[in-house]
Amino acid sequence: MTLTDSPSPARRTYGAVLGSPYVARLLGGTLIGRLPNAMAPVAIVLLVTADGGTLAFGGLLSALYGLASALSQPVKGRLMDRHGQTRVSGPAAVLNSAALLALPATGATGSPALAATVVVLGGLAAPPLEAGLRALWPSVLPDPVRRHTALALDTGTQGLLYIAGPLLVAALTTAHNPALALIVTAALGLAGTALVLTAPPSRTWQPAPTQGGGTSGRLFSTGLLTLFAALVGVGVAIGGMNVWSIAMAERHDTDLLSGLLPAAFSTGSFLGGLLYGHRTWNSKPTRQLLTGAGGFLLGWLPLLTLPAPYPATAAVFVPGAFLTLIVARAFTITDTLAPPTRTTEAYAWLILSIGVGQAAGTALAGRLADHPHTLAALPAAAGAFALVVLLLARPGRTPVQRGRRHRQHA
Repeated sequence: MTLTDSPSPARRTYGAVLGSPYVARLLGGTLIGRLPNAMAPVAIVLLVTADGGTLAFGGLLSALYGLASALSQPVKGRLMDRHGQTRVSGPAAVLNSAALLALPATGATGSPALAATVVVLGGLAAPPLEAGLRALWPSVLPDPVRRHTALALDTGTQGLLYIAGPLLVAALTTAHNPALALIVTAALGLAGTALVLTAPPSRTWQPAPTQGGGTSGRLFSTGLLTLFAALVGVGVAIGGMNVWSIAMAERHDTDLLSGLLPAAFSTGSFLGGLLYGHRTWNSKPTRQLLTGAGGFLLGWLPLLTLPAPYPATAAVFVPGAFLTLIVARAFTITDTLAPPTRTTEAYAWLILSIGVGQAAGTALAGRLADHPHTLAALPAAAGAFALVVLLLARPGRTPVQRGRRHRQHA
């Protein structure tokens, strides 16, 4: 992979990209609006335990929220492709916040079925801001080089949500109570969504018109299916790493490790995204994706030695640094392979693939918790699966011809 040396003025700094009209507002609003994804699961557990419920029940409600949010992403993406962003994300944000506000009043421990229903409804209504933002970049940043930088910045900053969100919930709960944490979570979700939806690019965004007989186009090509399968492997590695971090904390009797190791991984993703987005690469997206998958796999191999805490913290930084490259190029290839009338839905399936992998990795790692060597090998095995699938299939190697992209904002 080599760098292009063209001194294009569109290329260089993040300041130029963030200074482009609406970019900072859309990115900032999306990050704020997505904070509930990181805050709500933690706040739900703390609410249940504060009311005298068990950790197991709190964890079940938290899992239901995350699962409902993930599984409903493609449906919400399809609706946005048909009806625009405002008509979908606006009502979704209101319903999501209403559910989070109602949860403390349900008496989670006294009415488990009602609490579970409210949690599932809240997860189903989580606004699809991430997929929506990816759909806006082509119209907001027509220049492909600036769009490359924005996508890398967008992808790299996602991990920071899962550092800042739980810390904010913990601070609010310690200072006041979990109910206040849920109130703040709901307010942030509404505020962030409003910032995005009131921006002209989102208000006026429309999907590309259907061609011919009004069909929306076949979504699941072989290339997309193999790409999504590989991303399930990436998610399994991340989910396995989270459980491995808890096992490391128990083994070394250091509770801090359970948060420090995922934070190091997320920091690697953020810094890797900054480095990747600062340059323009002239190799094809498929080759970049393979490079990212290779680095992601290699980064997990030191875990096989069951390293001590400090080397382990340094080790997980490496696969995190390659994660942004994988996800950013996966979105690029998805945009190339999906029908122009269904790109938001395709982005949502991509997000779901990683989320399903994380859930599967977490569950599998939980079963392996009593086998340290096998547990430590899980992220590397999942990374190897992702790389092998990509090597065999090479999705995006022969991109199809695209029709009209989404209409630019007024």
